Amino acid sequence: MAGTGGGVSPDQADTAAGAEGHQGLTIMAGDLAGMTGVDGTAFEAFSMRELTAGTFDDGLRAAGDDLAVVFFWGVDCFNCEVAKRTMLAQREAIEALGLRWFHANVYADMALGRRFALHGVPTFFFFHEGKKLGRATGWQGLPQFRLAVAAAREKIAAAGGKTGPKEGS
Repeated sequence: MAGTGGGVSPDQADTAAGAEGHQGLTIMAGDLAGMTGVDGTAFEAFSMRELTAGTFDDGLRAAGDDLAVVFFWGVDCFNCEVAKRTMLAQREAIEALGLRWFHANVYADMALGRRFALHGVPTFFFFHEGKKLGRATGWQGLPQFRLAVAAAREKIAAAGGKTGPKEGS
């Protein structure tokens, strides 16, 4: 989808915010532990494990052979909230992708933003056995996200299911 700010149209934002409209983005269903004003509902719904610069590599190891995705986000990031809400609205389809989810607040942990050369959030990075396979910048909607997941799975298949040692990312 074309557009600015992560490719989310105003109609998508309204849909993502639900019947409450854009005002719903400031009402948090359940503040993330230790952070007021951060809706952690999507993190909980998809069992996203929080990662920091200090826990990143060990955290990814916990994914084992699963395709892992790290959702890089930031506090007060409108498009991050839109992504979370649209993912929740399409929960079954997201769960059907069979991903192991992680999240990292790069506004609070700038070292991760630098490590992955992020220019904005939301950004999703895909990993298998610690190796970075690709990224999806912005939330472009479920069809585009599915394509990014498929591309990551194709890389795993092309490598015979083994993607090798961790890249120095």
